[in-house]
Amino acid sequence: MQRKEFVDPKLNAKLGRLTVEARSFMAGNFTGRHKSPHRGSSVDFAQYRKYVPGDEIRHIDWRVYGRTERFYVKEFEADTNLRCHFVIDCSASMLFEGKSGRKIDYARKIVAALSHVLINQGDGVGLAAFNNKLVHDIPARTSTRHLHAMMEILAKVEPSGTTELVKHLDELAGRIRRRALIVVISDLFHDVDELCNTFSHFSFRKHDLAVFHVVDRDEIDFPIDKPTRFIDLEGGDSIDADPETIRQDYLREFSAFMTNIRAGSLRNKADYRLAVTDQDLETLLGNFLQDRMMRRG
Repeated sequence: MQRKEFVDPKLNAKLGRLTVEARSFMAGNFTGRHKSPHRGSSVDFAQYRKYVPGDEIRHIDWRVYGRTERFYVKEFEADTNLRCHFVIDCSASMLFEGKSGRKIDYARKIVAALSHVLINQGDGVGLAAFNNKLVHDIPARTSTRHLHAMMEILAKVEPSGTTELVKHLDELAGRIRRRALIVVISDLFHDVDELCNTFSHFSFRKHDLAVFHVVDRDEIDFPIDKPTRFIDLEGGDSIDADPETIRQDYLREFSAFMTNIRAGSLRNKADYRLAVTDQDLETLLGNFLQDRMMRRG
């Protein structure tokens, strides 16, 4: 796929007035817009503490001294830059194609649009792409040149193989030591309990986890009405079935799957977003960004 097919300048311009906000404290390398767990010198007051030799006199609150005759210094919240690691599923199930196109291409567009917003606000972006193995692992950096290189690599990602979602997410959660925003983009076809336990690993590590659950409208509605051969995109197995015979069971199971994934994500403090491939991206990502801005506010 060509980069120009999923990098949308018009969408980037529309999202340009919004920002990606962290839901929790971040830890970066230089001063930025996000709250840090460390004390610094931004404009947001954090707390008082007793003066100790070596503290700068300019931080002493003389009004408090006038009332208590004791020296206290003001501490402020430090601001920091955010590092965002995009985790994209490139197993064969992401090749599923309905009327709105392939799931992998919708996933690419999500990465491209959010990466553009992050780079423009001075934050770093990285990319991990995997199926049954880690296909690409690009560290988070803040330059426009890095963004262009990452988009070129993303354009070459082509799904294949089986899913080892839990394994790679667990490894990633342990490998990224500094608090970061982790954005997982996948159809999440895995055991729900195992997957949600993995989400708790990110919460334990103090990461801010966002999950874009990519599904096609046909997977939700099951519009097939003629006897059909269904093929497992990852395993290659096939089965012939009459849709009328299996429709109710399929719809019940798929609905339960989506409900359980959402509930497990929220229970483990993940920012869950259902991303149906016929959904307008400006609406999906605009809501995602606005909700985070409101939370910060």
